[in-house]
Amino acid sequence: MNVNDFDFDLPPESIAQEPTPQRTDSRLLHLDRSTGAVVHGSVRDLTVWLSRGDVLVVNNTRVFPARLIGRRTPSGGAVECLLIERVSSHPGGAEDWEALMHPGQKLKTGACVEFEGPGARLHGEVLEQRFFGRRLVRLWTDDRGPVERAVDAIGHVPLPPYIHRIDRDDDRERYQTVFAAVRGSVAAPTAGLHLSQELIARLRDAGVQVAAITLHVGYGTFQPVRVDRVEDHTVHSEMYDVSED
Repeated sequence: MNVNDFDFDLPPESIAQEPTPQRTDSRLLHLDRSTGAVVHGSVRDLTVWLSRGDVLVVNNTRVFPARLIGRRTPSGGAVECLLIERVSSHPGGAEDWEALMHPGQKLKTGACVEFEGPGARLHGEVLEQRFFGRRLVRLWTDDRGPVERAVDAIGHVPLPPYIHRIDRDDDRERYQTVFAAVRGSVAAPTAGLHLSQELIARLRDAGVQVAAITLHVGYGTFQPVRVDRVEDHTVHSEMYDVSED
């Protein structure tokens, strides 16, 4: 199947740049499979469409601020780093990460970088060049403290590429589901963003079971399709956990 078979016109003005005032205000299309009827509703209508005995499965992954903005040392040139996956940890607190770095052509093996913000500073060294701008990079802090703590302090929320604005402080919670618990995603499981605590409570009161699994959304959500045939595209693997329950 050809990738261009999926081309369609999506006007820029139809791509929301800001979230709705209330999570459950987001629109939802409902298809009745028994009749073929289509209803344009909103997420709050789940209280009508779900009933006792149904099970709503949610993803309890938590997004971490995986986008780092800093500079090359000693030149001072701008650099960006999107953390994809932690590969290993070392004595003294250093960690090796697979990352997407820009500008890729200037960040060769041995290149040094620095990311700094309120209360934290991260140092990095490119250990290995990989394909399509990917790098293996070693990160450490001044005080050899946890890299995770520094990333949380100075990192930016990696908004989807169709959101054409810089991230804000309120994105740290708004771009997070209300049931987020297990840290590990570089992007939100977007369908879950539209559920509120109040809606989940109403569904439970109506006899709908709510079950949680963990799927850490990875680089594949940003990864462009660079092939002509869908079957030739390699999907980036993601970590998941489904409990015995």
